[in-house]
Amino acid sequence: MIQSALVICFGDSLTAGFQSPTRENPVGQETPYGDFLQDKLGGAARVRVSGICGELTGEMVMRFRRDVLDHNPGYVPILGGTNDLGWNASPHEIMRNLVKMYEQTLAAGGIPIPVTIPSIRVEDSQASREGREWVAGHLASRYQLNDLIQEYAASKSIACVDLFAATADPESGQLAGVYSNDGIHLTTSGYRLFAEQVAQVLKLLLSRAVQS
Repeated sequence: MIQSALVICFGDSLTAGFQSPTRENPVGQETPYGDFLQDKLGGAARVRVSGICGELTGEMVMRFRRDVLDHNPGYVPILGGTNDLGWNASPHEIMRNLVKMYEQTLAAGGIPIPVTIPSIRVEDSQASREGREWVAGHLASRYQLNDLIQEYAASKSIACVDLFAATADPESGQLAGVYSNDGIHLTTSGYRLFAEQVAQVLKLLLSRAVQS
């Protein structure tokens, strides 16, 4: 059965492409990765972006049917949890909300594409014990949540985009400088890389759908 060629990129500010104003981007223009994804997929699929800045996964669940399922997408990259962790929500609580969206997508005949949340970057965090401990605690929560996301994807035999690994400095585990806009959000280069990672998965899925 051929899936619908509609892709809805769903999430929070990292899906909306938020950037804080910088010297390179003085007006803080949003650069949603879905726009870059459309360029990479060309006419093979239609891409929509549904990202709301500051949103928690519980809020994502509440609008998921209206903004996603009602449009009958074939593929739904889902990224959420960064804001929840900022409010000290537990990884297991966040995962329960993510699973609701994954399962609803599957039940509706679509394919969810779980995305791990990227790291954070705190300049000069290694200069003090407090800084090191603070970063270590936040990284530990991300590792735990991302492990849960990847374990779910493996259990369902669906592809997972590991955005954390793609954008992290392998030595420190923090968000790599080239991809860090403000320590949490991505630069334009980071959002382009995000699109490349999702495009790799989608191109394979789309080719399989055509052949089936």
